[in-house]
Amino acid sequence: MNYKTSLTNKIFEIISKASQELNVDSYVIGGFVRDLILKREFKKDIDIVAVGSGIELALKVSELLPNKPKVQVFKTYGTAMLRFEDTEIEFVGARKESYNLESRNPVVENGTLEDDQNRRDFTINALAISLNKNNYGELLDPFDGLTDLENKIIKTPLDPDITYSDDPLRMLRGIRFAAQLGFTIEENSLNSITKNADRINIISGERIVDELNKILSSDKPSIGFLLLFKTGLLDIILPELTALNQVEEIEGHTHKNNFYHTLEVVDNICPNTDDVWLRWSALLHDIGKAPTKRFNKKQGWTFHGHEFLGGKMAKKIFERLHMPLNHKMKFVQKMVMMSSRPIVLSEDMVTDSAVRRLVFDAGEDVENLMTLCEADITTKNPNKFKKYHKNFEIVRQKIIEVEERDSVRNFQPPITGEQIMEIFNIKPGREIGILKEAVKEAILEGEIPNEYQAAFEFVLKRAEKLGLKKN
Repeated sequence: MNYKTSLTNKIFEIISKASQELNVDSYVIGGFVRDLILKREFKKDIDIVAVGSGIELALKVSELLPNKPKVQVFKTYGTAMLRFEDTEIEFVGARKESYNLESRNPVVENGTLEDDQNRRDFTINALAISLNKNNYGELLDPFDGLTDLENKIIKTPLDPDITYSDDPLRMLRGIRFAAQLGFTIEENSLNSITKNADRINIISGERIVDELNKILSSDKPSIGFLLLFKTGLLDIILPELTALNQVEEIEGHTHKNNFYHTLEVVDNICPNTDDVWLRWSALLHDIGKAPTKRFNKKQGWTFHGHEFLGGKMAKKIFERLHMPLNHKMKFVQKMVMMSSRPIVLSEDMVTDSAVRRLVFDAGEDVENLMTLCEADITTKNPNKFKKYHKNFEIVRQKIIEVEERDSVRNFQPPITGEQIMEIFNIKPGREIGILKEAVKEAILEGEIPNEYQAAFEFVLKRAEKLGLKKN
């Protein structure tokens, strides 16, 4: 089968010409070829394998390009990378690899194209297209990856036990591809992932998170997380999640399985946001429920304080997996800790003061919080489902009205500490903090509008109780 007419990017002709000049064979391989055949959206990265020096080929390609882009060389790995227009092109020399048990970093030797295809993780990623003059565009498919693409199957080119033990990250990659492409992992490969699950412990948190982010970014992340769960990988990577997989009954009282509920929430949120950190918030929103679960005869099952504990647990997960400990972590913590607030509002009569407090506490993230909480409605009772969504519409409308009237989202006190000191001719002290807090509470409770004159008059009255007199 020839894909000459499909190689529309002019970079391929330039690589072919550079290969000719250097007298080396070159091929486009891996994800680009797979997605080309699947007619998926064009990837912004292309892998080129040279039977010879990948670095020399990259330098020659740069020479032939009009703007002579800079070539990044990674001598240790024998690879090089350059950017052409908006695409990253990585060049590597064909190689064969051998591994030891303690590391996923292989011992590398020069090899043939066949050696290079043997070391690929899956048959669908071992597909290569020739860029050589004599057979330009021809597909080289030694493991019948084309059939696996047609049958939507993920399997390894060689013995899966060797493939996964050599580089355990491939287990996560296989599950990620299943989630992204909607493919099925071949039975031997799936059993092998289960058998080798403990090997994931040699992989860095950063690499693991990179794959988890890609699973979370797929259209239906539950596919990937159920495979992680089934193979035992999830229990190693995120035991806080698998701890939710329990249902208990005492005196006729049961609670829902919060693990499967969580996966439903993650799937629910995906059509409404591409923000991976909001999707992480959905994944972690109930993790505090396992350690806070209690039973008493009056209330049945309770999970008091699970949001607060869940926020603390989220931070520990970010630390353990070497995730960013910056505003992204704080955003996820905030979403987890506030995840029940709009739900409580939607169940009760919605008061202006409750909405003001919600907007004040959530700030710029109030829309994200509402998106999370709407995804959290997983009831199968159509009447309850309709009622909750209708109530959320009321909460959303109240947020708009309150924000227009009271401007509490980016709350700035209408009267500052400096103004209070000037009014009463006092120096910095605890009284200023007390008065500012009192003004904020009065605005949130709706006692006074969020404006200077009302705050000024309120402060004068409240100051009398502190023994302060106007200057």
